[in-house]
Amino acid sequence: MEKSIVYTCTGDAGTTSLVGGKRVKKNDIRIEAYGTVDELSAHLGLLSSHQMELLQNEIIETIQNKLFNIGAYLATEAPDGEEPKAWGLNEKDLKLLENAIDVVDNELPKVKNFVLPGGSIASSRAQVARTVCRRAERRIIDLTEVAYVDPLVLKYINRLSDYLFVLARFINVSAQIEEKFWKKDW
Repeated sequence: MEKSIVYTCTGDAGTTSLVGGKRVKKNDIRIEAYGTVDELSAHLGLLSSHQMELLQNEIIETIQNKLFNIGAYLATEAPDGEEPKAWGLNEKDLKLLENAIDVVDNELPKVKNFVLPGGSIASSRAQVARTVCRRAERRIIDLTEVAYVDPLVLKYINRLSDYLFVLARFINVSAQIEEKFWKKDW
């Protein structure tokens, strides 16, 4: 097997290729959208390095695979007039996230105020992933203003940020770390 060349030098002038070969600037909104999804996946990889419940790590690995599908979808321009569905993403995937949210949320005390990120390192990493997820959502919305994006992609990313919020809380509560809440008059 021949060793691949990691550096191609083709991006030295600030451009990169989309799936299909079209070259665009590295700050193109499409690159911003799938690049932020990739960043989110990396944060999830860091989060999964913590010794969490096996179930949560399995869910995170599933999510990372879905994010790669979403990234590949976003990296591919649709032909004019076409509205392609996202590959490897369907309503069942949305339901999986919703079920995961429900299972975790049922273990948590009711929220009476905004939760401040912090507590354990794992919980803090889940909160960082949540904020990157929200940024990915904003970048995908920006992309929808100039190109078609399957609405299921936005639904999945939106639900994912909800999952990461309850997961961050769950990690702290499970470790018996007291949650801190926003005190607006502090």
